[in-house]
Amino acid sequence: MPAPERIPSRSLTAVELLAKGELTVLGRIPEASNAVLYCSVAYGDESAECVYKPVAGERPLWDFPDGTLAQREVAAYEVSLATGWDLVPPTVLRDGPHGEGMVQLWVEPVEGDSGLLALVEGEEPGEGWKAIGFAEVGEGRTALLVHADDERLRRLAVLDAVINNGDRKGGHLLPAPGGRLYGIDHGVTFNVADKLRTLLWGWAGEPLTSEAVGALKGLAEALRPGAALAGRLGGLITAAELDAVRARVAALLDSGVHPAPSGEWPAIPWPPV
Repeated sequence: MPAPERIPSRSLTAVELLAKGELTVLGRIPEASNAVLYCSVAYGDESAECVYKPVAGERPLWDFPDGTLAQREVAAYEVSLATGWDLVPPTVLRDGPHGEGMVQLWVEPVEGDSGLLALVEGEEPGEGWKAIGFAEVGEGRTALLVHADDERLRRLAVLDAVINNGDRKGGHLLPAPGGRLYGIDHGVTFNVADKLRTLLWGWAGEPLTSEAVGALKGLAEALRPGAALAGRLGGLITAAELDAVRARVAALLDSGVHPAPSGEWPAIPWPPV
């Protein structure tokens, strides 16, 4: 298990600050489909910016139980932490100004490091890129949508397969300082039914890396009944959903390859960015 992430030059871990600090709402992120509040969190003389998504601000969905999206965001963080990849910003479930909700450390994207997705002419992605599919670009024209052949994205593709992410859009990819890449917005995850919708299909059918196999084996161990991670997830998702996580990890290890679209569900989220 990796060491808890700390706020630079602070004594508290990020999770401790998010869980213990006083939340102050500074504004609302208007383009989000659910209530997403930009906040500061302060404990003593330590503070940081964060995102607060109150359960009360969640829109009902036909395929997810009402009032469960915040818990799923925290569960995604827990699973990410267990892989050792830390692909999700520190996230907690706590009470706030508008009731219980998810609170996540704010990540300011690095400007100029957005070369993860592109539209290209022709039918081949080119060196260093992976094809996603063709997209209409207006006036009857199409272009090939591609993503970078980037090990950070590849790790995120494995995580998404494990948590059954139904909404991996381009806007949910945040390049961070130090070459880090974070994925955000994990409310529609952990469904028992196959709902994987993502832009990261470029490795579909290709062998998993040895690093990914190692992470999945460690995750399988951490998900055993009675293990600490299994206990934490049991308080966030249902028993059937937890069993489905175990089954997806086992299936990935058994196949040894990245999953491909099932054909039973739209493979790419809309809008894709």
